Amino acid sequence: MSAPAAARAAPVPIAWDGRRLHALDQTLLPGRELWLELDGPRAVVDAIVRLAVRGAPLLGVVGGYGMAMAAARADDEDELRSDAAALAAARPTAVNLPRAVDRVLARALAAPPAQHAAAAARNEAEAIEAENLAAGQALAERGADLLGGARRLLTHCNTGLLACGSRASGLGVVAALAERRDDLRVLVCETRPLLQGARLTTWELARMGIEHELIVDAAAAGLIAAGEVDAVVTGFDRAAANGDVANKVGTYGLALAASATGIPLVVAGPCASIDASLPSGREIAIEQRGADEVRQAMGEPTAPPGTACRNPAFDITPAALIGALVTERGVAQPVNAATVAALMA
Repeated sequence: MSAPAAARAAPVPIAWDGRRLHALDQTLLPGRELWLELDGPRAVVDAIVRLAVRGAPLLGVVGGYGMAMAAARADDEDELRSDAAALAAARPTAVNLPRAVDRVLARALAAPPAQHAAAAARNEAEAIEAENLAAGQALAERGADLLGGARRLLTHCNTGLLACGSRASGLGVVAALAERRDDLRVLVCETRPLLQGARLTTWELARMGIEHELIVDAAAAGLIAAGEVDAVVTGFDRAAANGDVANKVGTYGLALAASATGIPLVVAGPCASIDASLPSGREIAIEQRGADEVRQAMGEPTAPPGTACRNPAFDITPAALIGALVTERGVAQPVNAATVAALMA
């Protein structure tokens, strides 16, 4: 379907019409812009699992709307809880998704008799999206303040509007910095799974008019070592209480290269992505995706059929390798349990 009216003015990834969620199918970009009509929680689950919608902050927003639709059609509490469980489990690494699902579920269950559970759930889901928009703008400006002297950035995966539904996370910082200086240059890693950097980040940067070059992931460390990068900027899908972060697979290697050459790795994301219940990154669940994402590229085989594969979607970067953790509430620098706790206080 074509873009809904609410989404035509800007390249936003979702549009909520009060009853249904419209989502830009990110698996088809950049070749085709197709809008999906998600009319219930199970349709939302399918879109999340196959990465039609993705990105930790956006998953929180989408999960909230999935629960709003569930509350509007569930026959009883058991069905509502079943929908909530399916939504929360759709992807395991980002904390935003289960946190938003639980929040909307609790609001629906606690709705007073004068307020229908569906209305309460819808209001809570819309509040989550509004909070995400505000957080994204604030953290993007904080990140630009921090990196004001940087001209050559390297980024990994897709961490902009498509991933967040707002100017948030790593690419939001890049966008805010580009508004302050016209000599910004960005190196973009291809990034698995599904080459999200190559397909999505370059699409966003081109629309913003920011100069960029695409590189294979294996080239990044060498370019950092050669002095061609001032800072590495990424998002994060979940941060533990001690500041360890889970981010798209390959981030740990970038952190090692940045540390070895003395440039900062800056990770940016909303406080909704921080999970203070986990002491360290060792407790973060790492999503394992299907082998065909490795054995194939855009539907074409790249390895013999049946080749054994391991396909972790994320890795863990220790806090000691992170130069700064940027959120809407402030910047943790250095990154450790005390500075992360101060952000969450």
